[in-house]
Amino acid sequence: MKNLSPPHHALLFTALLAQLPLFQSSYHEYQDALSKSILFFEGQRSGYLPQDQRVTWRANSGLSDGWTYNTDLTGGYYDAGDNVKFGFPMAFTTTMLAWSVNEFGDLMPPNELRNSLVAIRWATDYLLKTVSQPNRIFVQVGDPNGDHICWERPEDMDTPRVVYAVDAPNPASDVAGETAAALAASSMAFRSSDPGYAETLLRNAINAFQFADSYRGAYSDNSNIKDGACPFYCDFDGYQDELLWGAAWLRRASYDDTYLSFLQNNGETLGADENINEFGWDNKHAGLNVLVSKVSGKFEQACTPDSLHQS
Repeated sequence: MKNLSPPHHALLFTALLAQLPLFQSSYHEYQDALSKSILFFEGQRSGYLPQDQRVTWRANSGLSDGWTYNTDLTGGYYDAGDNVKFGFPMAFTTTMLAWSVNEFGDLMPPNELRNSLVAIRWATDYLLKTVSQPNRIFVQVGDPNGDHICWERPEDMDTPRVVYAVDAPNPASDVAGETAAALAASSMAFRSSDPGYAETLLRNAINAFQFADSYRGAYSDNSNIKDGACPFYCDFDGYQDELLWGAAWLRRASYDDTYLSFLQNNGETLGADENINEFGWDNKHAGLNVLVSKVSGKFEQACTPDSLHQS
């Protein structure tokens, strides 16, 4: 995998650890690891922190985010050790955390399941803000070039809080598709505990996917975005996998066969069977195969047109 920052490592680790308490001899060690993996997200929080914040050495930060657009973009997570909020990897992190809860939440200790849902909601509350305006998606807050040459706590930051947005008909299929996936996966995680919030997430996931599909292309190809996104979180592997990934999550969350038809009709042209030797924030093909196999009932080459038509 290339350019995986700590939040993504912590996420993948969380998904794996949920199964490991079955080994009784190491139960307490793995439970402690799971707890710390989830706690990591609280150290990355941006915005107004709640009274029950467990990482007490962190304080409010980024409280003016969005002011240049006269909108509220507070909240969300900082990326790794910097003070920039990159929408593309943040949405992927959210998708993965929600996926781990959907698959393994029943195996988590109740308090850690709660902490995981809190971590998801901290991200989804922010992601909802990024798609709150028609025909626009906010993809980043913070100038990475200025931020990366000035190492400081987010509570003290004085670097520019530049807001990067993509307006239709300019493309942002990768970020919008991953945001759709994150909101759809998270709607499943909240379905039993907060059905109203789950419905809000699903509704916005559908809208985000429509943006992604209607205006196809990579967000980092936009001239007003490229200097802020690259070389940090450019779309190196193409936007096509995010369209399929978003559709697959919407199919699973909504049970709407429209999205299965999308996979069937677009799988070949969008390269569903390509590049399945890695999985990360920029390449979803391997994860897509696993996810679609849960819909089609087949694992091998689950995303190829033939196997999709068998579902």
